[in-house]
Amino acid sequence: MKNTGKIDFHNVHTMIGADAEVTGDLSLSGGTIVYGIVRGNISTNGPVRVARTGAVYGDIDASDIHVGGSIEGNIHVKNRAELGLQSTLIGNLECAKLLIEEGATFEGKCDMPIKKDESEIK
Repeated sequence: MKNTGKIDFHNVHTMIGADAEVTGDLSLSGGTIVYGIVRGNISTNGPVRVARTGAVYGDIDASDIHVGGSIEGNIHVKNRAELGLQSTLIGNLECAKLLIEEGATFEGKCDMPIKKDESEIK
């Protein structure tokens, strides 16, 4: 990911279409965009984007996330989390960086662990 302050979705390999409903856990190696409904957990090394029409009912573990739709579940991302202006997140969030746009709904707890510089570790 380039350090531009935005999430890089160029290497997205999986898309859940607006008319699709997936039941079960998804384990991926690349990024994904959800336009439909996922009833299960999503685990990937890449970024996840939940579009305005998308909904996830389960936990998400990814490198980054942009939420435009709704999520009922916990989110753990290594880098950046963005909650868009019409998004809804009901669940806990753990991330390094967070952007919440005006109009987003967030009900839960947010943890932003401080990464210690390895030179500080004795």
